[in-house]
Amino acid sequence: MLKLCVLVSGGGTNLQAILDAIEAGKITNAEVAAVISNNPNAFALQRAKRAGIEHVCVSPKSFAERRLFNRALLEKIRSYEPDLIVLAGCMVVLPKELIAAYPNRIINIHPALIPAFCGTGYYGLTVHEKVLERGAKITGATVHFVDEGTDTGPIILQKAVEVLQDDTPETLQRRVMEQAEWVIMPEAINLIANGRVSVENGKVRIDGGDR
Repeated sequence: MLKLCVLVSGGGTNLQAILDAIEAGKITNAEVAAVISNNPNAFALQRAKRAGIEHVCVSPKSFAERRLFNRALLEKIRSYEPDLIVLAGCMVVLPKELIAAYPNRIINIHPALIPAFCGTGYYGLTVHEKVLERGAKITGATVHFVDEGTDTGPIILQKAVEVLQDDTPETLQRRVMEQAEWVIMPEAINLIANGRVSVENGKVRIDGGDR
């Protein structure tokens, strides 16, 4: 059974998609062991509470120095002995020590088709604003492993979403979540939980034919 530690910062819609997929049997051989937020007011913590999942806030604002927060976050994650760390709307820059401790065991969902509209400054609603500014016709979402770069880790899954003529950043964000993020994040977790994902020469290999 793959033990997941989910890191969140806000509403937790991707967390809910994961929980719903486990409940529906779309994710097998996996369970959410804990939810950690950097934001004490994150609604994601309430979602975890309703689901009976251990949940905690580790906020950088509670520490005098960033290195102390980094150490506390790593220690808290380690205490749950996770097999996979899932960034589900986590807005904290992960410390290098954490990434080094869990190579190819941290995944993130990015609201665009990497390598387009990614990197420093491309997060949350900002991504969709830039998509519309550039006049892109297609966007989407990407699940990838996390390395020390920004949105540079090996890509696991991607799903495209059409940009409509009358889209606003808010309507596009919602559609990308519904049509892409909430689909491929659970799918990626299920593939990993069932031993079908490996990384070879910096690229993801999915074994077993059809996803």
